[in-house]
Amino acid sequence: MTDPTRFILLNTSHPGNVGATARAMKVMGFSDLVLVRPRFADVLVHEDTVAMASGAADILVRARIVDTLDAALEGVTWACATAMTPRDFGPPTHAPRELFSTLAHGPHRVGFVFGSERHGMSNEDVYRCHAVLSIPTEPSYGSLNLAQAVQLVAYDWRQALGGFGIEPRTPDARLADAQAVQGLLAHWERSLVEIGFLDPAAPKKLMPRLNQLFNRAALTQEEVHILRGIAKAMAERR
Repeated sequence: MTDPTRFILLNTSHPGNVGATARAMKVMGFSDLVLVRPRFADVLVHEDTVAMASGAADILVRARIVDTLDAALEGVTWACATAMTPRDFGPPTHAPRELFSTLAHGPHRVGFVFGSERHGMSNEDVYRCHAVLSIPTEPSYGSLNLAQAVQLVAYDWRQALGGFGIEPRTPDARLADAQAVQGLLAHWERSLVEIGFLDPAAPKKLMPRLNQLFNRAALTQEEVHILRGIAKAMAERR
């Protein structure tokens, strides 16, 4: 899948956040990372960076360090600032999903710009962007860790671009056929009679109700074996 997106970190202080950003990007299928004047010149190979990247070292290998935001935005046709502080002037503010629903279908190469952990983005840097993203948070406490913010934006952007399919983590269970269910019912009927729960002279509608219960449950073959084991154990305890 072609990576249509650039993630830009401004003046990042903590190497661990760079590594965690790389990981957040990789799990959402993005790879273009640019750092603008990070605190540590060797941040891309810093021990904390590599540790927090946790398997996303390839993102760090391809990442670039530049001196200015202008250089980081080269090739980007639509830049989104992430800024929490309200401003009297600047580009319009959007919730990510609100903006992404239309932006994802446009022709733009998109850049997401994240400010430093301590000071966020300067007004001048925000003014260079086409829009401001505001992640909806609890109003009284909207402080997000840098990598958390990257993860949320990356997730919503990936979903807007089409997302990824869910891969099953367990094999599909084989459903029991009607013959197996009827065998289970017969086994339960015998056991219920043996433990005195079912009176064969006045069975009423117990077995048809159990039949309907098992049908609604859509039992698997393994579940039929378990329930037959329970029926056997009930009878043996008698």
